[in-house]
Amino acid sequence: MNEREGKKDREPYVVGRKSYTAVAVNTASKAGEWIKTKIGQFRTLQYKKSPTDLVTEVDRGAEQMIRSLIATHFPEHAFLGEESAKDGLTPEQAMEEEFVWIVDPLDGTINFVHGFPNFSVSIALARKGEIIVGVVYDPNRDEMFVAEKGKGAYLHGRRMSVSKEDSLAASLLAAGMPALREDGLRNLDRLRSVSGRVRSVRMLGSAALHLAYVAAGRLSGYWEYGLNAWDMAAGTLLVTESGGRVSDLAGGPLTLATRNICATNGLIHDELLAEVGEG
Repeated sequence: MNEREGKKDREPYVVGRKSYTAVAVNTASKAGEWIKTKIGQFRTLQYKKSPTDLVTEVDRGAEQMIRSLIATHFPEHAFLGEESAKDGLTPEQAMEEEFVWIVDPLDGTINFVHGFPNFSVSIALARKGEIIVGVVYDPNRDEMFVAEKGKGAYLHGRRMSVSKEDSLAASLLAAGMPALREDGLRNLDRLRSVSGRVRSVRMLGSAALHLAYVAAGRLSGYWEYGLNAWDMAAGTLLVTESGGRVSDLAGGPLTLATRNICATNGLIHDELLAEVGEG
């Protein structure tokens, strides 16, 4: 069995002879391995919305690679990528597309720039706004997290399951540090509120990996402000297909336009929302 393509007896989402999941997995693997070769070798560094919102030619090159590889198999599908978002679909428009690929080519650019080995490639496929395939690849650990709607989530061919902690006191959480200052200050308030009530809190610098780790049972929960569809799409499917729960910070359902997220094993969701939520 190829550990990156899951169990052979599980039928993936397919069109004709083409597997959406196999294309996502193979594309994420190729992009991730290329990104890994570029650590410490990027040439340009630019700011987007703030000095903590970075982009390099590696981000753009990885997105171009991913887009080209997907278009080879599914030229009729729409594409929503972080580095081309300003020139392409809005999240609201993406929800109306029959099929749209939602891509963060390098989630954790700050980590990549500093040589901190915590970044990932995130690729999801949505049909009429519903995520049906989600893949997050960590090239530094060679870990491929894969989920299909209604068919579970897998790592190294083994089905993942969320953790069993049923209280904040027993939980290991993660939080993000948003790029925009106002979101960052708001999140620090929530961090102060929750830090004394949990086992510990981590900040790994990649939303997609945070979500993958919730799905794999490595984290009990995670919250963050100011994200975009490409940060969350693949990871949220990983969490729900592993038995967890995702919502916005008011406890409502997620859409491709959601900016704030809470993802947990389900058992601590309401308790965490009471501390960091907006309800």
